Amino acid sequence: MFVRGAIADEKVFSHGWGMKSTRKARIIDVARDAGVSAATVSRALSQPQLLNAETLARVRQSALRLGYRPDAAARALASGRSMTIGAVVPTLDNAIFSRALQSMQAVLAGRGYQLLVASHDYNAAAEAEAVKMLVGRGVDGLMLVGAERAPETEALLADTEVPVVLTWRGIPGHAAVVVDNERAGELAAKHLVELGHRRIGIITGSHAFNDRQRARQDGARAFLAAEGLAVPDWLAIQVPTTLAGGRSGCASLLGLGEPPTAIIGGIDLIAIGCMIEAQARGLTVPDDLSVVGIDDLDMSAHLSPPLTTVHVPTARIGATCAAMLCDLIEEKDIDAEVQIPVDLVVRRSTGLRAVT
Repeated sequence: MFVRGAIADEKVFSHGWGMKSTRKARIIDVARDAGVSAATVSRALSQPQLLNAETLARVRQSALRLGYRPDAAARALASGRSMTIGAVVPTLDNAIFSRALQSMQAVLAGRGYQLLVASHDYNAAAEAEAVKMLVGRGVDGLMLVGAERAPETEALLADTEVPVVLTWRGIPGHAAVVVDNERAGELAAKHLVELGHRRIGIITGSHAFNDRQRARQDGARAFLAAEGLAVPDWLAIQVPTTLAGGRSGCASLLGLGEPPTAIIGGIDLIAIGCMIEAQARGLTVPDDLSVVGIDDLDMSAHLSPPLTTVHVPTARIGATCAAMLCDLIEEKDIDAEVQIPVDLVVRRSTGLRAVT
């Protein structure tokens, strides 16, 4: 099993690859050149602290001279690791998860790991199967989204020694990279209240197996209630987390006898769907309807008008999670929970409430 110093020692074997040879150097070649056994060379790679300084130096010099580079299979065999990390996300259709995974991959590649990805389409049973599959494949660590799990998944995680990092939301006693989803909803609501809006609708994705969407709605409703603007249930609805879901939710709210003058979308895709629906009905955003999203997708800044949204640093979530998992695997100390701040990005989809 690798000790902390082994990673630095391993790098020694990856220098000096420029040796011209028609055949890749093998452990047996290094052993012959250094005058030691193949087992000693393997030990120099995986447990250098067990060798005396003279032998270790001789093996390293031979490895450099021959251009020996241990392959992934040899490293995995020596370390007892698969050098893979599993990530289970709700969907691959949403850019917020794609961006987080891309950042994870970049960090993991730099530390010698590969990323395996599964999705569950907001289905607790499917998540349990995905976790079971990844653990069965021997991943060294797991990234999961949200804090809510099916009992079957909780039991599986409790029985495995695989390090797990939760993302977006956490629970005490578990490593996590979190954002304050309630705060995100609050920021969106506060912005609209400051613009003079008093009838505000909230459209989120389904709260079933999605604690992030529920928390964003809760944050917005709590702030509005504190301002004397309690949101009745018919102004707080749940839809699929898609553009079409945003359009249908917006249509429902605009069909009310007293439609809202502003809408908060639980994610940018829902908010963008609201804008499309409003404009299709001949309404002007923001003169007739103000719209706020949460996430800050790349495209949100390039809409007409650009979308006001709460920025959630998804790339930073992925990168931080990857680093935490690597540190846990390598038995380094970590902060049990890292909170990533969110902030409001004001663009042109929100405006002062029109005088009626």
